[in-house]
Amino acid sequence: MENIKRIFAQKLLEVKAVKLQPTEPFTWASGWKSPIYTDNRKTLSFPALRSFVKLELCHLIQENFPEAEAVAGVATGAIAQGALVADQLGLPFSYVRPKPKDHGMGNQIEGEIEKGAKVVVVEDLISTGGSSLKAVEALRQYGVEVVGMVASFTYGFPIAENAFNEAGVKLLTLSDYEHVVAEAAKTGYIKDEDKPVLAEWRQNPSEWKGGAQ
Repeated sequence: MENIKRIFAQKLLEVKAVKLQPTEPFTWASGWKSPIYTDNRKTLSFPALRSFVKLELCHLIQENFPEAEAVAGVATGAIAQGALVADQLGLPFSYVRPKPKDHGMGNQIEGEIEKGAKVVVVEDLISTGGSSLKAVEALRQYGVEVVGMVASFTYGFPIAENAFNEAGVKLLTLSDYEHVVAEAAKTGYIKDEDKPVLAEWRQNPSEWKGGAQ
């Protein structure tokens, strides 16, 4: 698994799905300042990489959640990846909206899952874990058993790890923040003096000011 995390980190950097700017931080929708911006949806534009993500997510599911009877993607980022994974595994697919629709049938879960089915959730990116775990809760309320979650990437925030533990959800990812930073350092994408800054952000992202300090 360590090898896959390293390889995927390389691939994310190569296609610029991950960008690192320690001295010119990005601003997230939450208002947080961040030295990293991740857009895993870019991997869908590269056929070989798209296939790599699909197959490696399938391997995670087969090795860790072989009992899964259906796949659910988290909207919107993981709808495509989830559908690709479900197709490869020959399993039913559905996706979970952030909240129920305010028109039509008012669905939050789109698709059809049998009540009581064992479901594995596919996500693209884990930050604080809030939106991902809301999808898990929606599925549980719907009446299915969530056996675990797989995702392309996680920042590995302690707040997210605690949230997943409290929710009783096993999370597995193809790569993470540490491996991206390590690969970026190897290639010269970042400088040695950037490493402490990147580590500092990872420990307290909500208070980090980055280049504004």
